[in-house]
Amino acid sequence: MASIQSTLLKFWIRRLSIFGNGKIDPQRLRTRNENAGSFARAHRDVQVVEVTANGVHAEWLIPTGAPKDRVLLYIHGGAWFLGSTRIYRGFVSNFAFASGVRALTIDYRLAPENPFPAGLDDCLSAYEWLLQSGIAADKIVVGGDSAGGNLALALLVALRDTGRPLPAAAVTLSPATDLAMTGKSSKTRLHLDPYFSNMVPNTIIPDYITDHDPCNPLISPLYADLHGLPPLLMHVGDHEMLLDDTLRFASQARAAGVEVEMAVWPQMFHVFQMFAPFLPEARAANKQIAEFIKERLKG
Repeated sequence: MASIQSTLLKFWIRRLSIFGNGKIDPQRLRTRNENAGSFARAHRDVQVVEVTANGVHAEWLIPTGAPKDRVLLYIHGGAWFLGSTRIYRGFVSNFAFASGVRALTIDYRLAPENPFPAGLDDCLSAYEWLLQSGIAADKIVVGGDSAGGNLALALLVALRDTGRPLPAAAVTLSPATDLAMTGKSSKTRLHLDPYFSNMVPNTIIPDYITDHDPCNPLISPLYADLHGLPPLLMHVGDHEMLLDDTLRFASQARAAGVEVEMAVWPQMFHVFQMFAPFLPEARAANKQIAEFIKERLKG
């Protein structure tokens, strides 16, 4: 049974009606998010260092005593038009601290000003920067949530297809894998989803993909050849419309011979892991994620 905290959080999120108050204004929502981000302080034992990774603004989140040769490259969510290193500083710094490795977060270019493939190109640039900095590919774990999970999986496919060395593993939290929106959960779970149940008609996906095919494997990794990808840990809640994006991707990845650990969290909502200070389910999920990162980067 879900905690009472999760019930209260779902009520609060639904009342915020993030996508339900008429036409979506990216600048207004970005300002609101950045203002909220002022409370997103890094873990007290994690140092924040700004860097430029091949032209991409980024932040190192460095736990005390963390080795220099192991990295979590984390790609933030935000429907391709929101999010920043600042907003994610607190969330990712806790992963860095718990797993004992440095994390690099990036400010990839956002839609609608910078549609596909700009954001993915920035992810590729940051990953290449890590390799150029002397970090071995097998000492990198890539992570991401929602749109960031989409970009993380697309990054793996792009690296594999161009013959670049793949990371040790990847972690995704509620990734969007099918921008054609063919999953049944986009309808059957919609009424349960506190973020998206009252979403008004919008152009979020069209603004990101523009005139590209939504089934392009680098836009919707569900349609990619998944052979040869590194081990994956995939988390999703069963009260979210993107449930099938994880279930179907995990199934197809396993069929392609990819090692996949998947956790479907009962009655949990989209990227619930961000609410760890208040939510026991989030703390349990984040502990599992940190242990996965630690295990894949040991040795």
